[in-house]
Order: sequence, then C-alpha cells, then structure tokens
Amino acid sequence: MLVRLLYASRAANGLSPEELSSILRQSRASNPALGVTGVLCYSQGIFLQVLEGGRGTVNKLYNHIVRDTRHTQVELLSYDEIQERRFASWSMGQADFHRLNPALLLKYSETATLDPFSVSGKVSMALFEELVATAAIGQP
Repeated sequence: MLVRLLYASRAANGLSPEELSSILRQSRASNPALGVTGVLCYSQGIFLQVLEGGRGTVNKLYNHIVRDTRHTQVELLSYDEIQERRFASWSMGQADFHRLNPALLLKYSETATLDPFSVSGKVSMALFEELVATAAIGQP
C-alpha cells in the first residue's frame, strides 16, 4: 500500500548549504532501494518535505526524521493512502526557492515566506503540486 506523508520541522541549529547538500545526496542514494520518492523544501530554517512509498517504509523513515537532532518541532501535516505517486520522478527533489516567484507563496499564505506551521497540510500540498507544475523542483 502506498502512502504520502507531509511534515514540517525547524532546523535545530540552522543548516549550511553543504549540510543540505549532504542530506539530499544521502536521500537520493538510499531512497531508490527503499522505493521512496518525494521532495524537500528548505528555506529560512524550515523544512517542508513530502515522502511517498510503502506504508511501513515511509513510517520508519518519518520516525527516523523525528529522532534526527537536526530537526525540532517536527509536525505531521498530512498522511494519506494513495493510489499513485505525485512525485515519482524524484528520489528526492529539491524546491529551488531562489528561482521561485514570491507571488506563488503569497497565493497560499499571508506572506511570501515559507511557513507551513501557519497553513493547513492541504495548502502545503497544493504548493508542492504547483512547484511541480512550474518546474521549480529539480534533482541535480
């Protein structure tokens, strides 16, 4: 059974570009064997990530993230059984907020900053879907 999980968290001590690259490299190396796909957004100390895959695997991965000391305030925003993946093209895609038009963020929230703690999980998922539609997600 496939599931889609969306969570948000705050970086415990900030995150350097090198640390973010390391997280993405590790995810891209291990996720294909696990059958996990998804997208990671990181901006101004906030992680927003969607994971798709088998229920047991995604649950274990999320529990690992909750225990990861690089995260604080981990909040589950959405968890759904799904028939098909929306983010199947990425073992772990990355949203590029430097290329993003601030109007897109304003479409879904009060300000042009990423703040998944102030919007619903459905709104955050709609933002992800629009990022895919506008090609603002990549996997270098």
